[in-house]
Amino acid sequence: MAADGGGQDEGARMKSAYDLALERLEREGIERPREDALTDEVRREMAEVRSRAEAKIAELEILHRDRLARLYEPEARQQEGEDYRRERRRIEEDRDRKLDALRRREEAGVREPGTGG
Repeated sequence: MAADGGGQDEGARMKSAYDLALERLEREGIERPREDALTDEVRREMAEVRSRAEAKIAELEILHRDRLARLYEPEARQQEGEDYRRERRRIEEDRDRKLDALRRREEAGVREPGTGG
């Protein structure tokens, strides 16, 4: 019998919106943004944004698996899967927006976080 890879969770196979955007850029012949050109401060902030998003996704996945374990109806399980994917996408898009804002802030030469009213 061949293994179907069922042990691999759904989240590990999903790519972030940022990763998909980078792949589209590369297909169009546009070079990936270079994070090594960023200041240490901005790289730390970006790492924090990524870390928080990863934590939210991990929590979401745990809750999703818990809910799935209690659902037996195919329609309810399908709806839970859709809700999980939608929320995961929202977290990833929020993360990507924040990373993009940090990159733009760096490009503009603004070094102070949270300026403006």
